[in-house]
Amino acid sequence: DEFISSPPRKTVRFGGTLADILLKYEKGETADFELLKHQLSDPDIKDAQIINWLHEFRASVAYLTKELEQLVSILLKLPWLRRSREVVEEYLGFLGNLVSAQTVHLRPCLRMIVSQFVPPRITVREDDVDISDSDDDDENLSENFNTCHRALQTVARYVPSTPQFLMPILVDNFPFINKSERTLECYVHNLLRVTMYLPTLRLQILELIVEKLLKLDVSTPQQDIEDAEETANNSGSEEKSTEEGLFDMEEDEERKGNKVVSSSSERMAHPLAERLDILMTILFSYIKDVCHVDGKLDINNTKDLYRDLVSVFDKLILPTHASCHVQYFMFYICSFKLGLAEAFLDHLWKKLHDPNNPSVIRQTAGSYIGSFLARAKFIPVVTVKACLDLLVNWLHKYIDNQDTGANAYCDVALHGPFYSTCQAVFYTLIFRHKQLLDGNLRKGLSYLQSLNFERVVMCQLNPLKICIPSVVNLFAAITRKYQLVFCYTIIERNNRQFIPVVRSGAGGDLVQTCTNPLDSFFPFDPYMLKRSKKTIDPFYQFWEELSAEDLENLKKPIKKGTSEDDDDDFLKGETPQNDGVVGIAPHSYESNTRSPVSSIGSPPDCYVPYPQ
Repeated sequence: DEFISSPPRKTVRFGGTLADILLKYEKGETADFELLKHQLSDPDIKDAQIINWLHEFRASVAYLTKELEQLVSILLKLPWLRRSREVVEEYLGFLGNLVSAQTVHLRPCLRMIVSQFVPPRITVREDDVDISDSDDDDENLSENFNTCHRALQTVARYVPSTPQFLMPILVDNFPFINKSERTLECYVHNLLRVTMYLPTLRLQILELIVEKLLKLDVSTPQQDIEDAEETANNSGSEEKSTEEGLFDMEEDEERKGNKVVSSSSERMAHPLAERLDILMTILFSYIKDVCHVDGKLDINNTKDLYRDLVSVFDKLILPTHASCHVQYFMFYICSFKLGLAEAFLDHLWKKLHDPNNPSVIRQTAGSYIGSFLARAKFIPVVTVKACLDLLVNWLHKYIDNQDTGANAYCDVALHGPFYSTCQAVFYTLIFRHKQLLDGNLRKGLSYLQSLNFERVVMCQLNPLKICIPSVVNLFAAITRKYQLVFCYTIIERNNRQFIPVVRSGAGGDLVQTCTNPLDSFFPFDPYMLKRSKKTIDPFYQFWEELSAEDLENLKKPIKKGTSEDDDDDFLKGETPQNDGVVGIAPHSYESNTRSPVSSIGSPPDCYVPYPQ
């Protein structure tokens, strides 16, 4: 206070008062003006000098018209953020005066503030080469960001139209995805902070962030992430064996027991996956903070955010094929309240059964419904039943409409949404059949029989031919176990009809069999990013291998020619060694989307032999 009330210290000044200099400049006398620009651009400018100048500029903002934008740009480059509190306060006052008197300078002011949303660049010299990188060690970074947001709020208070001018600047300043992790982390964090005091921008900011996350996500297929982790683990274990020797084993076990895990173990080996992991963690934290006030769920906040996220989901996620992680922001917000999960399922259902939607969107909506019902632990059986009723009734109506028509034959192009819905139903049954039958077995079986799977499986459209083999095989195993429908005759016939596709390439002809004609994927396949998966795992249903023990209470006749042991092996996804068939699990049937060993394994490029 003493400092502010006392007059500024005398500093070396040339050319009279600021008002005089600017008036002379208007008359064409530029010498003093050039001197002024030189003094303001001096890298060694002192705090007292900055305060002195700003004080004069605040009183003379009326002169700072568009003709003087070069001078204003020099003022906006002043190193005000990393100065004393007095400089910061004086600068914030100057910004407020400037934009309220001369809105022509609004954009440059906003650009200057937003440019401070990332750590400053520093030049590091390595092997006689100058490398520019972000200064991650700046201790005042958090405080600087707080000041930037104060500056933005000051400008927005004086100029109500700030949001519409700010948004394009936020888009233009978004760092490239190959920038340092810290740079991306700071920028996204600051973008989300802007939504707290400029709520009209929230939807656009969320769209911007999700769009960038999607680019990262589709650039890092699961196969690449797994390969990078495997390589890192192998090289890590080799280093450990050579450096540490045998005597550290007990110590390592103790550390594991106490759960003292080093931060390096949480890093993703794949650099883009590491960036995505950090940014997804920030997004999840943001969703949690917005929806919870004092640790309790705030329904109104949650509903508002849910609407924005669904809008982003429709615009960006639904049309994107085979993203692996970003869509989990919907999974996470739906875990807060059952009503949200039901609203999301209803939203997807409307997308699926609306014939005005493009077929590819309807198919993707079907994939989301199946994957969500199968994987979300927070969805109770009663909701699963309600969804199955809805989906299966629609399938029966679809079959009714097609049976007499000219298009009643197996064709993905004609009936894509139908096949996608079939797959969603089969996939849901694979994951949820135990819960559907739990408690009252007779009642559960009666319910499953009422769905009349036999009609769906036997219809002319032949869904078993189109759906992913791993899903078809497990569905066949479960429905045979409970005598709901016997699929193997159809599976055998379909496999005889598979026509291999010959693809010519530089390496000669390659014969392929199309095993995923739907080009479908399961959006909620296991989440692989180490940090952010901690948020998802508590709500996530992992795949549990089927075993005969799980179903031992069910008394059922075994088909002729099939021993009990064979049956058990089949349900475990195992077959006799000489057949060379790999264990199966319901999963996206693409070689580049194998699941980690800890979750569900990958489906084989073949089918499980049907029982004789």
